[in-house]
Amino acid sequence: MDLFVIIALLVIVSAVFSYINARFTKLPGTIGIVLIATVSSVIILVVNQLNPASAKYLTSLAKNINFSKALLNIMLGFLLFSSSFNLDSRKLKKAMRPVFILSTFGVVLSTAIFGLLLFYLAPFFHIHMPLIYCLLFGALVSPTDPVAVSAIVKNSKLPAHLETIISGESLFNDGVGLVLFVIILEITRVGEENIELSKVILLIIREVIGGIAAGAFLGYLAQRLMKSVTDFQTIVLISLALVMGLSVLATLLHFSIPLAVVTAGLFAGSNSINIDNKERSHEALEKFWQLVDEMLNTILFVMIGLQLINLPFVNSYWVTGSISIVMILIARWLSIMLPLTFLRRSLNVNYSNINVMTWAGLRGGISIALALSLPDTPYRHLILSGSYFIVIFSVIVQGLTLNSMINRASKSIG
Repeated sequence: MDLFVIIALLVIVSAVFSYINARFTKLPGTIGIVLIATVSSVIILVVNQLNPASAKYLTSLAKNINFSKALLNIMLGFLLFSSSFNLDSRKLKKAMRPVFILSTFGVVLSTAIFGLLLFYLAPFFHIHMPLIYCLLFGALVSPTDPVAVSAIVKNSKLPAHLETIISGESLFNDGVGLVLFVIILEITRVGEENIELSKVILLIIREVIGGIAAGAFLGYLAQRLMKSVTDFQTIVLISLALVMGLSVLATLLHFSIPLAVVTAGLFAGSNSINIDNKERSHEALEKFWQLVDEMLNTILFVMIGLQLINLPFVNSYWVTGSISIVMILIARWLSIMLPLTFLRRSLNVNYSNINVMTWAGLRGGISIALALSLPDTPYRHLILSGSYFIVIFSVIVQGLTLNSMINRASKSIG
């Protein structure tokens, strides 16, 4: 299928699903679109079994999209830049300690806990997976997804302090999660006994330090360039060039795209680019990136829903998905609880917020993209189906009930 046809069909389908949600289902945007796209995929699968010709276009669309490359190499940079550009850097500085703890140690803890739970409990459900693959599964579902989090949290009733922590955590833990994922994936490829510590350290330095340094330098440079002009069109082009250039540079030099783009967004958005009070360039640029964010979000979540068509229906499909949901919630809760227990005073987070932070830790397209990028092994289908269940449950169920959880937590405090 031609690239332009794929893009055109995606935009058309996104517009149709968005209209149906706005006109009839009237659910929060992201949740409604994922739900409609998922239901549509189920219907397509049924229709495709009965009459393949009638569903050939949407089936072909789903099968022709390289979801992993489209998200990780193209869309992710724009979505992360938008989120970080519009994040209040002053609030983030105040919450930097809990954000750092959760986005680093929290991800590692969650990965280890999820992997161990899956390894020891899954055999009771006749699912057998080596420990290293259980940890690999944990690495790709442990980071909370900044796209899903920003889409849901901005319409929630979360207190400002918690919203900053959860949003900030989701922006930074992707970089940590991706590095962890790459390391564990390399171990599965070469074997635990053949992995070299020096190579692991070099990988972490290149991905993390390289990504942050490139993002900081180019973000600062772009911010200075945008401050030196008042023409809005030029300012927008500079911001677009920043995101695209960083994505290409990070791919070529094997830096972390998420860390590079998030750092650049924080630098570019930290100071106003207005020169003349009559020129509302900064506010206009924020609105531009909000619009880009909302449109790409819609297309992304349509793509997530349509990926159901590509999932293999293995025998333990439903069982794997169900136990994965329970285990990731336990792992998320413990990965917040343990740091909070030891660092309660310095983190400035109450025990009463743990359940809310657990429920607000949403997973999204990045988990599915990483699962789809896995090499063809006997465990790929189990990990892919489990990831899909976690993401759909996360966006629809957790997204719809987050405000109820917040209300219950506030009543218990009161």
